[in-house]
Amino acid sequence: MRQLRLQALIQVARHHGVELDVNEFRGDASQSLPSAASMSEWAQNAGLWSRAIRTGWRNLLRMSSDEPVVLLFKDGSAGLMVGVNAEQRVLLMRDPGAPPEARPVAVDELRLAQVWEGEAILVRANRGHVAADAPFSLRWLSELVLQEHRSLRDIGIASVTISFLTIFPPLLVMTMVNKVLQFHSTSTLILLATVMAVVVVYEAILGHARRLIIAVVGARLDARLNLHVFNRLLRLPLDYFERHPAGETMFRIAQVYKVRQFLTGRLLTTFLDLMTLCVLLPFLFYLSPILASIVLGCAFMILLIILAYLRPMREMYSRVTTAETWKSATLGETIVGIKTVKALALEPQRRSLWDERIAEVGKWQLAFSKLSNWPQTLVTPIERIMVIGTVMLGAYIAMNDPSGYMVGGLFAFLMLSGRAAQPLVGLARLIEEYEEIGAAIGEAASVLNRPTESNARSAGLRPKFAGEISFQDVTFTYSNTTVPALDRVTFAMPAGTTLGVVGRSGSGKSTITRLLQGINRDYKGFVKIDGVDLRDVDLRHLRQSLGVVLQENFLFRGSIRDNIIAGRPGLTLSDAVYAARLAGAEEFIERMPNGFDTYIEEGSPNLSGGQRQRLAIARALITDPRILILDEATSALDPESEAVVTANLERIATGRSMIIVSHRLSSLVDCDHILVLDQGRIVDYGRHDVLVERCAIYRQLWNQQNRHITAPKPSAAPRLVTGAPDQ
Repeated sequence: MRQLRLQALIQVARHHGVELDVNEFRGDASQSLPSAASMSEWAQNAGLWSRAIRTGWRNLLRMSSDEPVVLLFKDGSAGLMVGVNAEQRVLLMRDPGAPPEARPVAVDELRLAQVWEGEAILVRANRGHVAADAPFSLRWLSELVLQEHRSLRDIGIASVTISFLTIFPPLLVMTMVNKVLQFHSTSTLILLATVMAVVVVYEAILGHARRLIIAVVGARLDARLNLHVFNRLLRLPLDYFERHPAGETMFRIAQVYKVRQFLTGRLLTTFLDLMTLCVLLPFLFYLSPILASIVLGCAFMILLIILAYLRPMREMYSRVTTAETWKSATLGETIVGIKTVKALALEPQRRSLWDERIAEVGKWQLAFSKLSNWPQTLVTPIERIMVIGTVMLGAYIAMNDPSGYMVGGLFAFLMLSGRAAQPLVGLARLIEEYEEIGAAIGEAASVLNRPTESNARSAGLRPKFAGEISFQDVTFTYSNTTVPALDRVTFAMPAGTTLGVVGRSGSGKSTITRLLQGINRDYKGFVKIDGVDLRDVDLRHLRQSLGVVLQENFLFRGSIRDNIIAGRPGLTLSDAVYAARLAGAEEFIERMPNGFDTYIEEGSPNLSGGQRQRLAIARALITDPRILILDEATSALDPESEAVVTANLERIATGRSMIIVSHRLSSLVDCDHILVLDQGRIVDYGRHDVLVERCAIYRQLWNQQNRHITAPKPSAAPRLVTGAPDQ
């Protein structure tokens, strides 16, 4: 029943062009059947729009017949609603387990009610305005913000209402000055106080609601940005991370959140203030056209000053950003390599480099501050004239007003002019801040807009591999180099066999494993598994079909059990124990304080190198891959650990193809075939005993590593010579 439910959702996703992976389904372990909520979440994680709902017969009849719907039945099975005939009042249902050519069955309300209680899953392609693969830019972010159009509409309505409410206090003050104080009208004062109380309460409620909506919008945008940024990082090719320090990448990615804060902070606040300005300006001109013109003129002068300094400030800020990037790269590199820094006592050198980076950042930050200080200096007197000048001129106009009503109008104007001047000045400063945001967008885009390695993910093949591997005239050259890492390499290994790969450093051994993993795809020739070109295979499916153990393996923070089953989170402890036993790790795990529940800290300081390596082998075996790649996997093991792993290799290799890249030829003696490489070319290919006889490079490597076996024993211990030599 479980498989039937999952298969139903897989078929619906396939209808929308998305291939779901059963291994990525994370249901509730306490439930025997997948719930509608967990299945819906599975589809959402794959990029589809999905909802788990409870509905009825009438709603099903109203649904579109173009998109299939998953119906979850009472007995734990599932069916696919693939069509609707509203005239005959029947649904067209298909069994997920039926062959593709099977015709759907017409089901009426009575028959459906016997097996269905209203639980369904709606699935469709994600129709969001912001595409996941669209270039990261201010436009992309703006479209992301505009997806919250309903919330933005509510914010706008609240802002306009609050803008009108801001007019009431100055009007009340003007009325009190012109009416209450002049005619001593207590009844008018009471009425004004009542109106003021209502306005204050209503404004407070609206302000609270607006701030709450803004907080919700900000939280939603943060969630979407985090998901997009992390997914985009995971899809970047390994080459990018090999060429760029982690600190540099983290600094540039952090600029995304500065931009988000600008959009939902300064930018949103300024536009809300501008809405207030649109309401206040007509009233200001009604009160005093002369004073209102002065306010607008001063704001325009501030705008001109800021525009004049935009270009030099943009150039200066780019230098600040470059210096900050190198500073972050140095910090990240030091943290990642802190073991090497401590082991080689490199603290003085790293401190000196850090001092240089800090000095560079400080120099450009100071230059930028000096430059940005000039527009502020020029703007300050204009702002003062805008405030104090209007007060003095307004007082002069009020003194010469024969009616006396200008006194109250002056008070009202002064109260409103501050509210009107603030968005005008804020708009001018917004243009200045936009230059920094433009630089931040450029920094983030330099990472997020790089080509991803996932071009073949959605449309790639997903064959079930047996393990036959072939390289056909493969040539590959790394970027920024001219010498090919592999030069017309051709070989084949049958499924279920073990291939050893040897050669001197730089001969291309690890490059073969990189091409098999799809890390590099810009090669000439063909790399095939079971006759299928790897460039046509879905990358995730390819890598899930491989088990890879590297020379240096990273263990995640968590328990030993969690690290072993990382590739299949739904597996049990018994599966982890079996994989650990195959890798020869069970015996040292049982000696741990908490066994498989022993917690591993970042960097796994509580494990030896050999223990980490055996856990990595167990982690690779947990998925039961048809192809296992050991890339110098035993080089970090001590002799005892290597003996344990080597003894288990025959059992590990049962039923799977295995490629062993190793400098230690003793671990390759029992391989079915051994590939000898030199300078990217194949020198020889055969079994160990044949290569020792006919391959000069292999024989030389073998003799170098086993000279202690063939070398004659010394006849006597060397004599320790002291004193002066004989003359």
